[in-house]
Amino acid sequence: MVARVRSGDLDAYAELVNSHAPMAVRTAALLGAGADAEDVVQEAFVKAYRSLGRYRDGAAFRPWLLRIVANETRNHHRSAVRRGARERADFLPPALLDPADEVADRERKEQLLAAVAGLPDRLRTVVTCRYLLELDEAETATTLGLPRGTVKSRLNRGLARLRADLVTPGREADRV
Repeated sequence: MVARVRSGDLDAYAELVNSHAPMAVRTAALLGAGADAEDVVQEAFVKAYRSLGRYRDGAAFRPWLLRIVANETRNHHRSAVRRGARERADFLPPALLDPADEVADRERKEQLLAAVAGLPDRLRTVVTCRYLLELDEAETATTLGLPRGTVKSRLNRGLARLRADLVTPGREADRV
């Protein structure tokens, strides 16, 4: 499909956008764009379109696109800081949640999301990509522009912190 887009087929580009937009919006929201996730994704798709000449044939498109989304999300944060109007990025629009999550205990889910949000950025982004966006280690590494070993070590540290933060009295057996 990317080859069709490169040749100027705008319908193919529309298909590409439609198939990847939901995951891109979830990625932007979970990495900190919050209410601005759709704006960040729109800008990411514009940049991706302009950068298709640098897309490596045969490479997976989704991690390549999500890396652009992650970079755009970081750019959004930098811009907000420079303007002095950075908001706490703990907004997750209900429409972006997976319907299967409705079955999960709401309170426990809120605790988990709060604990993830409380992680340092370098750990939070890796845990978010790997477990909330369900990317594998290689896709997480590509999306964040990190070596795979760094992803593994940050996942290990992030999960250890989450375990420690989420253990409640009387549930010490949950520690693994």
